Amino acid sequence: MHRTRIKICGLTRAEDVASAVAAGADALGFVFYPPSPRYVTPAQAASLIGAMPPFVSAVALFVNASAAEVKAVHDTAPFTLLQLHGDETPAQCAAIADAVRTPFLRVFRVKPDTGADELLEYEHRYRSASTWYAGLLLDTFVDAYGGAGKVFEWSLIPKELAPRVVLSGGLGVQNATDAVVRVRPFAVDISSGVELGKGIKDARKIADFIRAVRAADATHSETPHDNATP
Repeated sequence: MHRTRIKICGLTRAEDVASAVAAGADALGFVFYPPSPRYVTPAQAASLIGAMPPFVSAVALFVNASAAEVKAVHDTAPFTLLQLHGDETPAQCAAIADAVRTPFLRVFRVKPDTGADELLEYEHRYRSASTWYAGLLLDTFVDAYGGAGKVFEWSLIPKELAPRVVLSGGLGVQNATDAVVRVRPFAVDISSGVELGKGIKDARKIADFIRAVRAADATHSETPHDNATP
């Protein structure tokens, strides 16, 4: 049985880190983008990451940060995976990853007219640029940077790419099982869908979301990549 990996993003409090870990999250995300309401300072992140047990990954989200800025954060709050969410080119992603010697996820914000060939070409360009490339995270396009809390049309994801991506954008307890059954992504990423308020997580929602993903993992669908619109 495939086990879909689960990332809870936008953590700002020690109690939320503890809740996510207890519920079975595989990765926790910390936002280093000052305009975000979920922003944490390197010192705050260091304290939160220090409370994490082994084999739970600390993911650092940056938007158009320089290699020097990323390294300064890493020196204070050592993270294990980068999430680059801005307009970073393949060369810039490679340079940032080289500076901290850390794998990176590249975020692609999916538009209604995004094509399968575009996604495959995008992945190829970033994979070719650096051995630190770890995969694509697919989110919904909005004018602002960061998560939109909105679902995009999952049928836009090409069948051959789906098992390698991290699926994000508008996920919640209500649609998590359906999303995983239809797309069969490698991992899912959620932030606002498990919150009481921006940056304040709800332990029950986290646990319910993870149970919903595991319910999808337990199914044996004969059509793992449904072209229906969510």
